[in-house]
Amino acid sequence: MTVAKNRADRVMLYDISWQQFENLLKDLGEHRAARLAYDRTTLEIMTPLPEHEHYKEVISDLVKEMADVLDLDYESYGSTTWKRESRMAGVESDNCFYFQNEATVRGRLDLDLKQDPPPDLALEIDVTNKSLNRFPIYARLGVPEL
Repeated sequence: MTVAKNRADRVMLYDISWQQFENLLKDLGEHRAARLAYDRTTLEIMTPLPEHEHYKEVISDLVKEMADVLDLDYESYGSTTWKRESRMAGVESDNCFYFQNEATVRGRLDLDLKQDPPPDLALEIDVTNKSLNRFPIYARLGVPEL
């Protein structure tokens, strides 16, 4: 008997234009299980496993607890889609946090990286070795900590 290791379902698409990426985001809507990452013309669509979601919650809770202990104000924006066409980069973090710019973004639901600062910290839980390297994407978006 062969036992396969659990992994998230994913598909890689190549030669995808920015407009196709935008259209896919719009067509899929805001309430979905799939997560997208776009790096120049490569798109990864992935559905996370329960193990992934567990670690995401544990680490997110840890970040919030540490911020509370250190008396740091923060805003958490979950798996918001961060994107910049000029940088041909888009990604949906597992969770993300503002600390330094918390007052600037507090309560806002209309963040746009063309004019607003990126989150100070993005969480990427990788239990299955994602196919698309997210480090360059976050770097081009200006996220300082991953």
